[in-house]
Formats: sequence, C-alpha cells, structure tokens
Amino acid sequence: MTADSPSIPDMPVRGRTHGWRWAPAWVLTFVALWPAPGYAEAVMVLGALAAVIRLLLDRFRGGTRLLSGAAWALTSALFAAYWLPEVISAVDAVDAPRAFREAAVDLRYLPFLWLVAAAVANREARRTTFNGLAIIVAVWTLDALAQVVFGTSPLFWGLDQLKQLVSGRPMCTAEQMAGIDRLSGFLGPCNRKLGVVMASLSPFLLFAAARRMDSLGWILAAGAIGLVILLAGARASWITYALVLVASGWRLLGLRRLFGVLAAGLLILTLLAMSSTQFRERIRLTTHALTANESGVDTALSGRGQIWSAAGCMLVEHPINGVGARGFREAFPGCDTRSGERPAWGQGPAFHAHQIVLEVLSETGVIGLLLWLAGAALAWRAWRYAPPQAKDRARPAMLALAVTVFPFNTHLAFYSTFWGGLTLMLAALYAGSLLARDDD
Repeated sequence: MTADSPSIPDMPVRGRTHGWRWAPAWVLTFVALWPAPGYAEAVMVLGALAAVIRLLLDRFRGGTRLLSGAAWALTSALFAAYWLPEVISAVDAVDAPRAFREAAVDLRYLPFLWLVAAAVANREARRTTFNGLAIIVAVWTLDALAQVVFGTSPLFWGLDQLKQLVSGRPMCTAEQMAGIDRLSGFLGPCNRKLGVVMASLSPFLLFAAARRMDSLGWILAAGAIGLVILLAGARASWITYALVLVASGWRLLGLRRLFGVLAAGLLILTLLAMSSTQFRERIRLTTHALTANESGVDTALSGRGQIWSAAGCMLVEHPINGVGARGFREAFPGCDTRSGERPAWGQGPAFHAHQIVLEVLSETGVIGLLLWLAGAALAWRAWRYAPPQAKDRARPAMLALAVTVFPFNTHLAFYSTFWGGLTLMLAALYAGSLLARDDD
C-alpha cells in the first residue's frame, strides 16, 4: 500500500466511536441515582467497564474522535494526581490491606474520567449533558422547596415507598433519623449532604437560567437554590454557594446589582434567624468562633478543631506518605488528645479530616499533597492558555470544580466513594469541555 492509499481500517473505528453518544445519558443517570448510592455506584462501574471494552475493541484507535489529545492527557493526569497518592500511602499504611484494596478499586476512576469527558467532548453532547445537569438540579430544588411546604420530599418519599415494596425495609432507620434538624430533600433524612451537593452543582443551573432568561433567570434560580442551601444547614455549603454567586453573578449583573442581590440574601438570613429555631442554632454555633479560645472555636466548628488537631498529629508521625487513604479512622484514637471526653459529633472516632488539605496531608503525606498540587497546576495551566470560547463553554464545570475543592472551607471525604466520585466527575467535565473537539 502506498503512502497515498486510503486507510481502510479507519472506517469501522469511526463507526464504533459513534457509540460513545450514550455517554451523556450515562452521566445523567449516574447523577440522578445519587439518592440510591448502591445503584449509582453500579452505573458508574458498568459505564467504566463499557468504556474499557469499547476502547479494547477499537484497539485504542480513533481516540481523537472521542476526545482531543489534550483532553486525554489532562483527564489522565488528573486521575494520576488523585490515585498515585493512594498507592504511595498504602505502602506503610496503618491498615495496608484495606489501603491497597481501595487503590485497586479506584482504578475504575480512569475510564470513568474518560467517559465523563466524552460526554462533553463536542457541542451536541455538551449541550445534552450540561442542560441535563441543570434540569436535575432544578428538580432537586423544587423537591426541597416542596419539603419546606409539605414537610416531606416527594422524591425521597417515592424512593422510600419503592424500597419498602422491594425489600420490606425503609431507606432510613429510626436511629438514623434521630435528631434530624435540617432540610434533607431528595437524599433523605439519613443522608445530610443536600446542602453541599446543591452548592457544588449549582453553577449548571445558574448558567443555564442566565442563558434562558438573562439576569432575571439567574436571580430566580439563585434565590431558590440559596433558600434550599440555607435550610439544609451545612455551613460549609454556605461558603461554597457564596463563592458561586460572586463568581457567576459579577459577570452577568455587574458589581452594583450583585451587591443588591447579596444584600437581599443577608435580609433573608436575618429573617430565617428570627423565625427558624434550627437556623438560629446554626448561627449561634458559628458565633462561638468569636470567643477567641480553643473551646469556642471547636464548638463553632462542631468538633472539627479536635479532628484537625489529630490530623496534625498524624502528619507529624507520618510526614512522607501519611497514614494511608481512608486510614484516618484507624489512626484517630492514637492522635486524639481528648479521648476521655465525648466528642461534639456524638461517639466513635472521626472518619476523615473534614478539610481537603488536612485530609491529603494526614492520609497521603507531603508526597500526596505535592501530587494534588501538580494536578491543580495542570488544570490551571489548561485554563490559562485556553482560548476565550473554550473558557466560556467550560465555565460552569470550572466553577463547580473550583468551589468544591476550595481549600479555605470544610469538606466531605475526597477519598470516599460518593464525594470522590462527584469531584472526579466535575474534573472530567471541566477537562472535557475546556479541551473539547470543537476547536479541531
């Protein structure tokens, strides 16, 4: 065959590549199933396996028709920044068998990132995925507002009835529901992550509403989501959402109108503090930080001061590669300086550091932090040198990812299945949309 002859093997590869059009539906199904974590995990694993099988059948040819070369590189590098610290920390972890098992299981995240990035790799797929995420967040918002009015989340009630019909058991036991004092929405009263989930995914609805109805759409969506997040009670989500409002609002509204919106938000805060006992208690706890003593700060942080002190102890004892990913709970009793006291969270050891920098340092050490920083630097470099049209199409995913990993806040566990999967999904949406094939 001469150099000018047509490349016949490329034809079937192109046909197979069209099969990746199911990627947006897969991503949206994965997100919609978060109230049932077992099913969501199954969808993620099956999608990752399907991606690996498809790539093997194609012998990894035609990859640039799936993702741009830069998107392949960035998604793989972000996976390495997350996964390599796990492997390195497992060598002498406090629970080495579990640490190696977690690292082996988390290999599924590599094809997961590729598949999520493929769901936004071209204009049509990206429109489906981003609009679908906006619709899901809108449905969750309306459902939570319905809970405010009727006292029950319609979505969670339906899921609970279905589970009882299938298994004869409710989704939440009486012990899990004891002491519930906040809005729970579609996740249910035994899963108190509504606020942080809504805050992290809010950019998708805010940008979609702004495209549809300009500033009015943004204000209406911001108000509805903001009310849900405030009543959900997680103060970390308040910080996250404030960052989202500032970052998305100033470009659309300008500083003057944005200040007006924030002033209205403060008024709502005041009214809630006056009318809601639960909300007033959250504000009271926050003001304990102003006492300028260790006890007051720890009370304001719901015991996280005690947890962070233990994380510092773990770092001192295991500075190079930490105690092992997900090994915080095993190492906590040996580093808890207040082991004889009842902790603010109730009983038992703390499961993770509740802060991204301390989690990475305590569980994966300095090596882990350097790898995470390398991943962040690559993500920032990609943004810095991207053309304006690429930044515009990736802005919702970029903002969602940035506020989720914002270091000056408290966090869920990034090496847990749920929050790790959410964070890596946002990273892949960012890489896939910023480095999409639209520019080829």
